Amino acid sequence: MANNKVNMSRLRILGLILLASGWMACGGGEQKKEAKQEGAATQKKLADKKLVFFGNSLTAGYGLDPEEAFPALTQVKIDSLNLGYEVINAGLSGETSAGGLTRIDWILQQKPDVFVLELGANDGLRGIPVAETRKNLQGILDKVKAANPEVKLVVAGMMVPPNMGPEYAKDFQSIFPDLAKANNATLIPFLLNGVAGERSLNLADGIHPTAEGHQMVANSIWKYLQPLLGSR
Repeated sequence: MANNKVNMSRLRILGLILLASGWMACGGGEQKKEAKQEGAATQKKLADKKLVFFGNSLTAGYGLDPEEAFPALTQVKIDSLNLGYEVINAGLSGETSAGGLTRIDWILQQKPDVFVLELGANDGLRGIPVAETRKNLQGILDKVKAANPEVKLVVAGMMVPPNMGPEYAKDFQSIFPDLAKANNATLIPFLLNGVAGERSLNLADGIHPTAEGHQMVANSIWKYLQPLLGSR
């Protein structure tokens, strides 16, 4: 009988321990859930502005996973500093300046606070007249400014291969600094600086950067972007 009482007492104690443990686990789970929700809400609150990369296959990250492209790598840099920007990769493979001018109205629904224009390379490879490319790119910038007069503009410079001819190459390259100056935009002199022409940093086509190449692009352009994004 005494042994039964002892056993019953032990069972009661064990039951209380299990009950307390269950309550703590339940409470801990709820606390973790609430903390996660608060974290997500805080992150959403922090990302109250938008940085749009508007370009072609270079921006899209041709041949790579999206997270390996320089826009996604830029997002990582932004998040690490809690700068409060959501990066939108609006790159489309094969895009020309004319195609971009047609597509920009849809992209502007994102209401960018910082807009990076990376277009023109496909025009150059096709030998499209420089005046036409310049006009289309200016048209894109005009639409962006009309949608948000306070937008911060960035123009990414590009070059064409020597086989396009020295005169065409020179005129083409001048498009980007001219646009930047005329639109009070930040100029990235050459998007692929240190990457173009480097076999190990490009895919087999010799045009599109590898993951390592995109990392170099992200690091290179960051010095132009960071001052526009401010700090928290």
